[in-house]
Amino acid sequence: MERGNWTKEELILAFNLYCQISFGTIHKGNLKIIELAKIIDRTPSALALKLFNFASFDPYLKERGIKGMQHAGKLDKEIWDEFTNNWDALIFESEKILAKGQNTTIEKKYEDFEDKKGEDKIKEIKTRVNQNFFRKLILSIYNYKCAISGIDMPDLLIASHIIPWSMNEKERLNPQNGICLSPLYDSCFDQGYIGITSDYKLIISNILKKNLYKDCFDRNFRDFENKSINLPDKFLPKIDFLDYHYKNIFKK
Repeated sequence: MERGNWTKEELILAFNLYCQISFGTIHKGNLKIIELAKIIDRTPSALALKLFNFASFDPYLKERGIKGMQHAGKLDKEIWDEFTNNWDALIFESEKILAKGQNTTIEKKYEDFEDKKGEDKIKEIKTRVNQNFFRKLILSIYNYKCAISGIDMPDLLIASHIIPWSMNEKERLNPQNGICLSPLYDSCFDQGYIGITSDYKLIISNILKKNLYKDCFDRNFRDFENKSINLPDKFLPKIDFLDYHYKNIFKK
C-alpha cells in the first residue's frame, strides 16, 4: 500500500532527482528513481509521478506542449519555488538530506576536506557539492551532448556558465545559466569568441575569424555559425543571461 502525504524532505529529494535526470527518462524503471524510491520508502511509480508534478511547473516544457501531471499539490509548487529562487541554499540542503537517507553525512561523503575545520570546511564542502550538482544537472538536461558540436563523451563535457560564476552569485547555480559544451567551445564562449543569440543561434566573433587559420576555422566553426544550438529538455537558457553575455563578454 502506498504511503500517505509526502513530507517536505521527501519532496526536496524528489526535486533534487528531477534536476539530475533528463525529462525523457522519468519512468518507474529508471534505476535512479528506483534507488531514491527505496530511500524514501515510496514506490518507483509514485516517485515518477511526483517528478511529473514538478514538470508541470516548468514554463519551457509548457511551451513545448508538455504539461506534466495536472494535479500537483500546493507543497509541490512551494518546493519548486524555493529551489528556483534560491538554488545555492536548496541544492546543499537537498544533498544533506540525501546523505542522511543514505546513512551517512555530507562531511563523510567529502572526506578530502577532513583537514579543514569549522566554517571553512563547511564552506568548501558546500562549494564542491553545489558545483558537482550543477555539472550533473547541466549534462543531464543536454542529454550528455555538447550543445554546439554534439560530442557525447561526459569526460569531454563542461557545464559552462552564461554569466560567469564570479559575476553573479545569485544565478551561478541556476540551470538556466548553464550550457553543456566541450572544452574548445567552452573556452571560446568564456572568452567571448562565440556567443548565442536570443533565438539560440551560434554567432562567432570577427576577432576569431580574422586570427584563426582558415583550415582550423573551417574544421571547427564554419558549419555551426548561425545555426541553432542543441537545446536542453528542461530549464531553457534564459534570454536575459544570453543578452548579458552578448553585451558584456562577446567580442564583436
